Amino acid sequence: MNSTEKSIKSETNDLNRPDYPLFVAASILIILSILFSYSLSVYTVVYFDYNSFHFFIRQFFVGFLSILIMWLLSNLNPDKAVKFIGMSLFIVFFLIMIVMPFLPSFMVTASGGANRWIRLPGFSLSPVEFFKIGFIYFLAWSFNRRVYDQPTKMKWKDEMLLVLPYFGAFLLVVFIVAFMQKDLGQVVLMGVILFVLLMFANRSMKFFLSLGLAGIVGFVGLILAAPHRIIRIQSWWSMVQDGILSLLPDVIANELRIKEFPEPYQVSHSLNAINNGGLTGAGIGEGSIKLGFLSEVHTDFVLAGIIEEIGFLGFFFVILTLGFIIFRILKISRRTKSQIYHLFTLGIALMIIFAFLINSYGISGMIPIKGIAVPFLSYGGSALLSVAISIGLVLSISRSVDLK
Repeated sequence: MNSTEKSIKSETNDLNRPDYPLFVAASILIILSILFSYSLSVYTVVYFDYNSFHFFIRQFFVGFLSILIMWLLSNLNPDKAVKFIGMSLFIVFFLIMIVMPFLPSFMVTASGGANRWIRLPGFSLSPVEFFKIGFIYFLAWSFNRRVYDQPTKMKWKDEMLLVLPYFGAFLLVVFIVAFMQKDLGQVVLMGVILFVLLMFANRSMKFFLSLGLAGIVGFVGLILAAPHRIIRIQSWWSMVQDGILSLLPDVIANELRIKEFPEPYQVSHSLNAINNGGLTGAGIGEGSIKLGFLSEVHTDFVLAGIIEEIGFLGFFFVILTLGFIIFRILKISRRTKSQIYHLFTLGIALMIIFAFLINSYGISGMIPIKGIAVPFLSYGGSALLSVAISIGLVLSISRSVDLK
């Protein structure tokens, strides 16, 4: 055995085994997504005259590939793989999103008047799903270099100058994703991740108050800049206004009340499905929401379909499994000695948490509905592959951590 082989073997022996409980938990949710891609798509396959196993076969292939990707990435040396993959995702998909509006129609798929998917042989790819992972790694890598070791007690102006390049980069992301792709939900998700990671980078409270105020103003501005977002807010408000306005004086309530505006039918059907599920559910394959009431029940409204068929007990199992995944990621984040890995794994946990909350709050009417996939569960190749890559990178990092 030559010296190079000895070095590689020694380096491999210094690493621990990947966090198999995390791998198993993520795989369980992926298997559930395959099961419900068949159960919840029965009306859609009939409507479009697809084979009854159309969505099942596609999700089965993507799910199997996702589990394989997690396994392969989990066995890589994090010091060699994580930076390369993270930066590659950030640069490559950032460039792809820039050129997407200028691509010919046969190369892209439009939604809401914006190009969001790249057409590839046999499937379409959503660049923003993969860009999010690269964005998180870029923040972790850059914060470690520029922000984390800076003193907490700095002048407000100096703190702003310190993070100004990130604001500039994020504004460019906002322009590309929110304006060119008309996807405000993904911008909100990345903005929340940026805000929380800055909190873990030892910045002052006055800085966060200023940043929070700027974020609220920017969020409102993005809504007012797009008429379809205003209509969506009004539609949501028409559904929840009675409960909220009943707490206010009549003079104020009458000014805020919207009259003769239809309630969002999707959320209404979603709430009916959740109510119909009860404690134990109607049974897998026995739900009624999928019978033409919701066109996206296997994608954006998958949680409503799951609750109707397996009830709150089944949904509680899903929540426990997802919570266990978050717990394992945060445990890895807390115990890693690398500040980059700490911030990156924390960012991945935040990505999963807030994507789930935005979707679940939306389908229950607590916030306006946004087209953000449920991590691991929604039908769709890009969302599933991207979360598999993120978990695979976390598993790779877990090899450098003692989890005992």
